[in-house]
Amino acid sequence: MEKINFKNVTFQYPLAEKPALKQVSFQVKPSEFIVVCGKSGCGKSTLLRHLKKNLMPYGQRSGEILYEGIAIEQLDDRRSASEIGFVQQNPDHQLVTDKVWHELAFGLESLGLPVKVIKRRVAEMTSYFGIQTWFRKDVSQLSGGQKQLLNLASVMAMQPQILILDEPASQLDPIAASDFLQTVYKINRDLGTTVIISEHRLEEVFPMADRVMVMDSGEIAAFDTPGRIGHILSGDGKSEPHPMFFGLPAVMRMFEPLEHIRENTPLTIREGRIHMEEFLANLPEEKKAETADTGAIWTKETKRKEKQAGKALRESRLKNKTDAAIVLKDLWFRYEKKLPDVLRGLSFEVKKGEWYCLLGGNGTGKSTTLKAICNAITPQRGRITVDGITVKKETEAQLFDHRLAMVPQNPQSLFTEITVEEELLEGMAFIPYDAETKIKNVERMLDMMGIAHLRKANPYDLSGGEQQRLAIGKILLLKPSVLLMDEPTKGLDPFFKRNLAKILGQLKSQGVTIFMVSHDIEFCAAYADVCAMFFDGEIVAQAPPAEFFAGNNFYTTTANKIVRKWHPEMVTCEEVTRWLQELI
Repeated sequence: MEKINFKNVTFQYPLAEKPALKQVSFQVKPSEFIVVCGKSGCGKSTLLRHLKKNLMPYGQRSGEILYEGIAIEQLDDRRSASEIGFVQQNPDHQLVTDKVWHELAFGLESLGLPVKVIKRRVAEMTSYFGIQTWFRKDVSQLSGGQKQLLNLASVMAMQPQILILDEPASQLDPIAASDFLQTVYKINRDLGTTVIISEHRLEEVFPMADRVMVMDSGEIAAFDTPGRIGHILSGDGKSEPHPMFFGLPAVMRMFEPLEHIRENTPLTIREGRIHMEEFLANLPEEKKAETADTGAIWTKETKRKEKQAGKALRESRLKNKTDAAIVLKDLWFRYEKKLPDVLRGLSFEVKKGEWYCLLGGNGTGKSTTLKAICNAITPQRGRITVDGITVKKETEAQLFDHRLAMVPQNPQSLFTEITVEEELLEGMAFIPYDAETKIKNVERMLDMMGIAHLRKANPYDLSGGEQQRLAIGKILLLKPSVLLMDEPTKGLDPFFKRNLAKILGQLKSQGVTIFMVSHDIEFCAAYADVCAMFFDGEIVAQAPPAEFFAGNNFYTTTANKIVRKWHPEMVTCEEVTRWLQELI
């Protein structure tokens, strides 16, 4: 018997112009790992909430939803609570107690289980999830990743048969997200728990999935094995690919031109390397000359010249101050006197009209650098210049006049109003536009950010990606000449990432300087002018993307890891795809 069975389900929210779900039908087998993907607003969250009795949205519904042959609405409350686990997007929305140990026991207490059983299950979950070191901590002291892991452990303590996760990693940094998703995969493999997860980080979850469901405008556009999804979404070669094709893992997108393996598209870098070797080995002799092992001549001498070129680039950029939008010179900063320095002699510059991406691990000082540039903190030593103005406490008004603006890592820190459109209007509160101009600007930004249908929604009711789009839109209304962005692609669906790249590209063409801190290697490689590596409080390397990523073994793109043996300079899957098309 199927674990879940959707039969022609249609659902429409009150006052909505069109259904959120349209004639949705599918089945999920026991112990399957199902990934649900699609751009924001396609109906993913609505579909998942229909699987949990007490989370089913209010509205007009038709069709049947069965759990082990029983209608979801008719499930016993106790069975629904214990057998169907649900993990939400925002970790804070699911926590209900003040202590970690109490959070683990809360659901079990609500089920009325004996104390001995509660203690045993709590001990088991604590050990399984490795949370012994913070077992007695206050929940408020936990990081976002720890909070979400606690939510997962609390749900698993009730021993559910099906685990539903609605973009659980959207609020987490890349390392915490990766750890969390690996834990979910381990649960599926170790315990046989059925998993249904919606997620934008497809690079990580595709190899875990048994099947992938692609949703579009409330309908199922595709539901098949991960290896087949790329073929389905890529189209027939005559029409444009489905928008979600561009959100697929890079290793899948780059191999689509190879007709003979399209039925079995590789999902991982290892599989990609194997397929590449096989493909090149089977080329006609006249084509093999074009695939010489250039990686073999990527020697120490080449790397030495590359290092010298990078050094020359840094020196020339620092010497030429006339066209610099941001200049940092010998910056030192620590948060407290007894703490170590976060910034250690930091010096670099960003040219006017340049798109500059700063990459590096968590805790290295990237966000601190942004705070220093926008005058949120004051370094103990060094100098910062923005558009020729020295950044000091008393220069805040001047910086605003020159339109320096920042999109923070947490979009909620910008929200002060009741609705989305009021939030955008508030962003122009200190700009001397007339009312008509402000309204036109709000309408334009709602359309540009793809959130016009959310204009009356409360900003805190939006998904993580929608909040990020609202925050970006609010800042762009200021029309900054220098735009600072801290993890702007976090929580965004792949479709809107491409739109964001176009928006930022247009701003750059208008002379706007973009300084971005990001963990999104693929995004930076595809669109940045300069990429830099931040480590131990300073920049240790900077270069155009092709040079920057070609010199890294691990901190580089999927495409580069696969083809660097033949083309070390290729860093995007589009470049690899063009090369493969030339060989076919």
